Amino acid sequence: MENASKALIIAGAILLSILLISLGIMIFTQSQDVVTGSGMTEAQVSAFNDKFVKYEGKRKGTMVKALIQEVLATNSESTDNDEIEVKVKFVKTKTNSGGNTAGDAGVNNPSTSEIVNNNTYTVSLSYGGPGNRVDVITISGVFKGD
Repeated sequence: MENASKALIIAGAILLSILLISLGIMIFTQSQDVVTGSGMTEAQVSAFNDKFVKYEGKRKGTMVKALIQEVLATNSESTDNDEIEVKVKFVKTKTNSGGNTAGDAGVNNPSTSEIVNNNTYTVSLSYGGPGNRVDVITISGVFKGD
């Protein structure tokens, strides 16, 4: 009888050890996102980036306006102090007798008022955010007033 009692105590200790190890593994996997600074799983980062990838490349002004609206909506949903904020950079190009000139305008202050619907713009994405999220969108082309 004494052997059966010891066997039950040993079995209980083994089960308790397995429970503690499982808890440690669970805490470790959940804290990996925090350690990388992302706070998002890989699937969430992919879904976040997919909102903007469809606009990448050469796009008409109407699509660029839709992109800017998507950025504004995403940034307004951000509640964690700029962690998900996407910045938009306009690179204005105009052809003069002197050739092409380029300059930044509207960085992180995107406005659809400068976009011409029928013009073609080049949209490029930069993945510098936590977890390789889109953090800067560069829109190049000829804007109103150029």
